Amino acid sequence: MVFPYKHFLIIGATSGIGQAMAAKLIEAGVKVTAVGRRKDRLEDFVSRYGQSRAKAVPFDISKKEKIPQFAADVMRTSPDIDCIFLNAGIQHPYDFSHPEDVDLEQFNSEIDVNFLSFVALSHAFLPFLTSKQSQTSFIFTGSNLAIVPAAMLPAYSASKAALNAFVLCLRDQLRHTNVQVIEVSPPPVQTELHDYMGEEAGRSLGMPLNVFTEEAYRGLAAGRDQIVIGSIGPAETFIEIIDKRRSAFIALAKMMRGES
Repeated sequence: MVFPYKHFLIIGATSGIGQAMAAKLIEAGVKVTAVGRRKDRLEDFVSRYGQSRAKAVPFDISKKEKIPQFAADVMRTSPDIDCIFLNAGIQHPYDFSHPEDVDLEQFNSEIDVNFLSFVALSHAFLPFLTSKQSQTSFIFTGSNLAIVPAAMLPAYSASKAALNAFVLCLRDQLRHTNVQVIEVSPPPVQTELHDYMGEEAGRSLGMPLNVFTEEAYRGLAAGRDQIVIGSIGPAETFIEIIDKRRSAFIALAKMMRGES
């Protein structure tokens, strides 16, 4: 399949999956505008690939009140963007059996960044994508933990479960538009996300980043709207759960629209 998108805006492109996917897409001949908090890494990205293929915009998506202006600036300076790849994320463990040790402000911030900022970004960019004549898309990086939560990661698991539900609803609501809604669901991947475990231990946890990146890219290039990589427990059972849940969602959506 010919890759349909020419210019990606990648949120969270200064580390981990976002950084790796930005590099992969550039190498595949796609233009990328990278977004992240770390200016030095953004500058390195543009320097490495050149301004004809790479652009960079420093922005912190936790500043939700600034998202509308950020989106307006991006749409004005890069009107050819046709894919918004929402990828940033935070992960920390919390043990509510010891509530005195739970940092509730940090917990809420994790939900904000992993879920609510994605909703705000989707809302801000949606009119821009639907106004185009060509196919456009949102890509969301979710997690296998959206389906089977990790007991010691309640904020991360809950935020990704909320994101997964939002993606299902958004995809259905946009079914008659030019906007494809895609979800990439990773297993644990060897990135900075797990640095709370210690850098050496955290960055050796899970699937090698290059292996994940290749699998994710193949799924995107094949035009799939749900790309599940790895599994929690037996793969056949895990995929069956996801497929049955999506089928139930579609049936409910049709019933609520009065369709048979």
